[in-house]
Amino acid sequence: MFKKIALTLIWVGFVSYAFLLAPPDSPDTIDLIKNLSTGQIQGVNPLIVALFNIMGVFPLIYSCVMYLDGKGQKLPAWLFSTASFAVGAFAILPYLIFRKPNPTFPGQKNWFLKLLDSRWTGALLGLAAIALVVYGVTQGNWNDFVQQWQTSRFIHVMSLDFCLLCLLFPTLLGDDMARRGLTNKRIFWAVSLVPLFGVIAYLALRPPVIEQSKTEAIRQQPASV
Repeated sequence: MFKKIALTLIWVGFVSYAFLLAPPDSPDTIDLIKNLSTGQIQGVNPLIVALFNIMGVFPLIYSCVMYLDGKGQKLPAWLFSTASFAVGAFAILPYLIFRKPNPTFPGQKNWFLKLLDSRWTGALLGLAAIALVVYGVTQGNWNDFVQQWQTSRFIHVMSLDFCLLCLLFPTLLGDDMARRGLTNKRIFWAVSLVPLFGVIAYLALRPPVIEQSKTEAIRQQPASV
C-alpha cells in the first residue's frame, strides 16, 4: 500500500509540475517535435536529438518487462506501454500504481513474448541506447541544452521524464527477476543504481522467463467463490 501511495504522489506531482510549474512552451515546439520525428535534425542540438530518440527506446525497454508482467495482471499492459511512446512516465506510472505483485509467469510464451524476452532484443536496445548517449554527449552543446532546459517546457519535461523512467524501473525489476529464478540481491541493486546502462545490461544478460505448464497455471489460479 505504501508503494502505491508513493507512486500516486509521484504521478500527481509530475503531472502538476509539468503543466503548472515547468517553463512555458516555446513558439517553435511543434516544429521541433515534427522535425525530430521525421529525422530533419539539421541545426538541432545533438543532445536534444539523442534524448528524444532515447525516449523512444525507453518504452521498448519497459515493454520487455511490462508485457511479461501483464500476463498475470487484470490491467492491459499493452495499453500503458503503447501510450508511453507518446507520453513516457505519464503512462507508465498508472500501470505501476494499479498492478499487483506478480513473481510468476502463468502459462507459455507466444512468439511476441519470446521476442520481448530474448537477450538479442535486449542487446539491440542496449546498442541503440549506447550509440545515442555517445552521440549526444560527444557532439552536443551543453550550454545550449541548459538554456533550452530552462526556457522550453518540452525539453524540460522530456528531461525529467527520462530521469523518472530511470528511477521507476526497479518497481518492476524484483518481480521480473523472480520470474527468472534470480534471487541475488546484488543484481537488483547493480541494475537499480546504474541508470539506463544497468537496465540494458540486465535485458541483454537475463535468463529467460520460467514458463509453467497448463496444469501448473490452472493449479495456481485462485478458486472461484
